[in-house]
Amino acid sequence: ALPIFGPGASGRLGQAIAGFGHGKILIVTDAWHPQVNGVVTTLVELVDGLQRLGVEVLVLHPGLFEHRPCPGYPGINLAVRPARRMQQMLSDFAPDAVHLATEGPLGWAGRKLCLRAGWAFTTAFHTKFPEILHSALRIPLSWGYALFRHFHRPSSGVMVPTEGVLQMLRQRRFRQLKAWTHGVDTTLFAYQPQAQTPAEWAHLPRPYWLFVGRISYEKNIEAFLALDLPGTKIVCGVGPLEASLRQRHPQVFWMGVLPRARLAHVYGACDVFVFPSRSETFGLVMLEAMATGTPVAAYPVDGPLQVLGHDAGQVQGGVLHDDLRQAALQALQVPRDQARLRAMAFGWQDTVALFLSHLVPVIAQSTTALSRFRHGPSTQSVIELTS
Repeated sequence: ALPIFGPGASGRLGQAIAGFGHGKILIVTDAWHPQVNGVVTTLVELVDGLQRLGVEVLVLHPGLFEHRPCPGYPGINLAVRPARRMQQMLSDFAPDAVHLATEGPLGWAGRKLCLRAGWAFTTAFHTKFPEILHSALRIPLSWGYALFRHFHRPSSGVMVPTEGVLQMLRQRRFRQLKAWTHGVDTTLFAYQPQAQTPAEWAHLPRPYWLFVGRISYEKNIEAFLALDLPGTKIVCGVGPLEASLRQRHPQVFWMGVLPRARLAHVYGACDVFVFPSRSETFGLVMLEAMATGTPVAAYPVDGPLQVLGHDAGQVQGGVLHDDLRQAALQALQVPRDQARLRAMAFGWQDTVALFLSHLVPVIAQSTTALSRFRHGPSTQSVIELTS
């Protein structure tokens, strides 16, 4: 049997999938450019991988509709009354498969229209929004998960990134759960055998401790900022807590949002990537750091447990500890090549193949068209298109 999570989980599956040439996939997402977060990165890489295989993909995102800023989260726009325009887009595109990637206004509109048309669809659980709502607004977790369970109930497959999240959702009575691990661009996030000091950081003492992510409630960034560590803490990202935290922690080197090529160099220049979140579904930034050779320090919770391989019996590429300071200091001793090796196990070809294997035809007549996503004349053709 194939392992469902972790490195190599879909390697043989990827070898078996070919002939993606003429399928049409509609992806509905409330998370897309210009937002900067792990969900956007995952979806952009997914779409790129699908298109490399010849799959026609249409992404419905907030920029295609009238939208407004999300209250309390500057930089995140939400679509306003999207259903009528979306219905026309769905009709014009005539997809073979529909995937609702998020549970925001566009996700709900897509769900409503698919149910009305009698179309089957898949969904994904990328973010623990009930925990975010609980942290920011004190909304009971049970209420949040009840709402999300209702959203995903008609889904033919709820894709989740880790075994821990799958088990958590199963305990909360979610159904049709499908394992879908994520990947990292190991070319963009190139290996740096030694952490080189950028010229503009020459005045900053080492070691360099890095955090990358939204500066918001759910990231638990204050646990990182409060650590008593030698050297310099570096933060890349923006969010609703940024202004207040900048004032309270002037000794931190704040870099804001960086282009991804520049971010790759920042990852590679740092000594340890500190990941303080306790509520992640995955934590793609850990893989990005490890791909450059920078080891990770994190709590032993869902996300880090799977990314660093604890579920397989051995932690690779970093240190997990209930004392985040101890994890950070111990991570200084982790060889950079070990971190890179762990990241290399999460390739995007397998991630795309696993996604395709979970799709369902929107209607029975689409079965033949959708089968072209899963079976084809030549495994070699897939290897050539994705290499």
